[in-house]
Amino acid sequence: MIRLLLCICGSLLPGLAMAQTSLGAYLARAGDCVACHTAGTEGALFAGGLPINSPFGIIYSTNITPDPETGIGRYTLEDFSRALRDGVAKGGKRLYPAMPYASFKAIKDDDVRALYDYFMKEVKPVRHRPPETRLPFPFNQRWTLLFWDMLFVNHERFEPSPDRDAEWNRGAYLVQSLGHCGACHTPRGLAFQEKGYAEASPYYLTGAVVDNWFAANLTGAPASGLGRFPEEAIASFLGTGHSDVGVVFGNMVEVIENSTKYLRNQDLKAIAHYLKSLPPRSEKASYEPDAPAVAVELSAIVTGEIERPGVGIYQSFCAKCHKAGGEGEARKFPKLAGNPSVLARIPASLIRLTLEGGEITQTQSGSKSEKMPSFAKKLSDRQIAEVLSFIRNSWGNAASPVTTREVSLLREALRQ
Repeated sequence: MIRLLLCICGSLLPGLAMAQTSLGAYLARAGDCVACHTAGTEGALFAGGLPINSPFGIIYSTNITPDPETGIGRYTLEDFSRALRDGVAKGGKRLYPAMPYASFKAIKDDDVRALYDYFMKEVKPVRHRPPETRLPFPFNQRWTLLFWDMLFVNHERFEPSPDRDAEWNRGAYLVQSLGHCGACHTPRGLAFQEKGYAEASPYYLTGAVVDNWFAANLTGAPASGLGRFPEEAIASFLGTGHSDVGVVFGNMVEVIENSTKYLRNQDLKAIAHYLKSLPPRSEKASYEPDAPAVAVELSAIVTGEIERPGVGIYQSFCAKCHKAGGEGEARKFPKLAGNPSVLARIPASLIRLTLEGGEITQTQSGSKSEKMPSFAKKLSDRQIAEVLSFIRNSWGNAASPVTTREVSLLREALRQ
């Protein structure tokens, strides 16, 4: 019922790699509209029909091309604004919050008009009626969303902070509105509402589980967040998928390929500038690479003088790429020592990558695609828990160990 999987869409779609010809086209990129409103590589651009998993059933995205019968061709600017920012379609039908209007409500009037002009004048109309969303009772009673809206959505537009510079305000605007970063990176409450929509909330952008991935903590947390990384590295990561922050994986691959790699450098820098201003929150780990015990422990592991649970598995399956000291290889194999994803309070991403493997896809940086193999058939749940616990507590890393139960539950969830 929430955006949950709005980041999962599919790889970069044919026909979307055209030059940006208008402000509206650029804003549609910033909002990653293609992610939900195009049904994979085979679907027509913006014609809807993408099945979005929610805790209550599958929600199908709508056709937002200017087709008058099956799309938004008969929408006025007011109709378009109400759907985008208030979650109410033409005719009064309430949209499920899988449409992140709780973030889009902050979009400025001028940007709404630019988006409207883009979709009406530049997008090709496609006559396509997506499957109808049919959630079980009581979630099929859309009128009840009025009360959800009243409880959890603040329908105010973004207001620049007079105490901050222009770059900070631009970054805050992009993150909080069009970027709707909180839809994945902010934890949810019991009603599946985001626990915060701006930096005033202690929960905002502190990380959350989405589709069995852990969307990272984007606050200044020094171990599991962005606290140790300069603005330049954060901007580079958003633009290329590679930097000292780490290497892109999971749902974030599509966000970068479909959206952020197309943003102007000044906007990427503004986003990084804003994120770097967020105080450290929700930190459950630490990273102390210069602690005296680290060098002694590493030497003992390499020489075999000590044997910790998981170290043998690491040396056999992981060290070739990630190296004995967890330093990895720049822009090829991610560093594990001090990696925020390694030190995340919830190890879902580590477990899923180990079970399924992954691929570091090529982005604008031109980096060669690298693959991590799946270990689901090679290692037991206990072995995976041991090696990941070793990784989360070596080379200065200090995070909670991974349990066999966590691995078992995630393995079963992925199997389903």
